[in-house]
Parts: sequence; structure tokens; C-alpha cells
Amino acid sequence: MDFTGAARKATPEEIDQIAEDLKVEAAAFRAVITVEAAGSGFDKAGRPKALFERHHFYKHLKDAPGLRSNAEAEGLAYPKWGTKPYPKGSDAVYAEIERACAIDEEAALLSTSWGLGQIMGSNYKMVGCSSVQEMVSEACESEAGQLRQMGAFIKAAGLQDELMNRNWAGFARGYNGPAYAQNAYDVKLAQAYEKISNG
Repeated sequence: MDFTGAARKATPEEIDQIAEDLKVEAAAFRAVITVEAAGSGFDKAGRPKALFERHHFYKHLKDAPGLRSNAEAEGLAYPKWGTKPYPKGSDAVYAEIERACAIDEEAALLSTSWGLGQIMGSNYKMVGCSSVQEMVSEACESEAGQLRQMGAFIKAAGLQDELMNRNWAGFARGYNGPAYAQNAYDVKLAQAYEKISNG
């Protein structure tokens, strides 16, 4: 799969519109964008910001033991998160994604988080897409598409109230998973919100 598209940046109005649709404060929504993707949905090559999760790849290859053993031998799959550090830089991340796609493209795309919201490909139905390929293609085209996915995921996951009330721990738990505290997601969200609100 080609990971380049129009790579159109979002306007401030498009960001504010998603926040309005969610009925949350724009600064709170922007704090999530800041923490998840450092405020940008694309890397320098115009590809969506992405992170390949090897433990997810391991899980998605469960019905194909031969493929899983190949992925494990290449260091692309293992059962437990945190077994090895993430690669440094977007080029290294995409090198992993492309190697994983050569083993099983569908599983690789499902195992990667995409764009401004860093939504896992496995959540494509939650964001209103008919396939993970459709989700990735939308993420390649524009940050507005990435924001649409992010808003849809927040709604589908029932996290509007947490974001509306700036319950950062509750939001981080639902958005990033039960291990959110290991990366201090709640603290980072609170800090980003304060900076944006006072900026």
C-alpha cells in the first residue's frame, strides 16, 4: 500500500468544528492532538504519523501460525507490549510497517496507529470505515479526515464526558488503555491543556 496522499493540513476552523461536534472545549481537544501526534498528522515525507505495534501484529496473526513465526523471527511480533523499544523516527517506523505488510498487509495495517489521533487500524469500524484500507487512505489524504476519525472514535468509545470534564485520567484510560500511567498520558494531557489555555 502506498502511504502518501494529498497530505492536506487541517485549518484551525476544522479542528474547532470537531471539538464543537463533540461538545468539548477546543483547548481540551487540541491537547489530545498535541500529546498524540505532537500537533501534526503527517511526517516530513507527507505520510500519516504512524506507530506500528508489534504485540498487536502478534495478536492479528493468531490464525496464521506460519506467518506469525516469520514475523517473530524478523523481530516484528511478540506477545507482550514493551518487549523491545520502538524504532526512532518515522522512516524507521515505516520500514517496519512495510516489512510487516510483506508478511500480511491486513494484519500490519490493523496493528498500526494512524494520524493526529493515533487511532489503531483495528478500530476502523468505530471510526465509520468499511475497511482498514479505507481508514488509512483517508488518513493519507488530510488531517481533516484524521480529525473526523478521532472525533468518531471518541464518541464510539464513550469518552466525550471525560474530555468535556477534563477528566484526564479517565480519558487516558479509555483512549490509551489501562497502562496509560506508564507513559503519564494523563499528566501530559493536563500539561498540554494548561499550555494551550494560557497561550
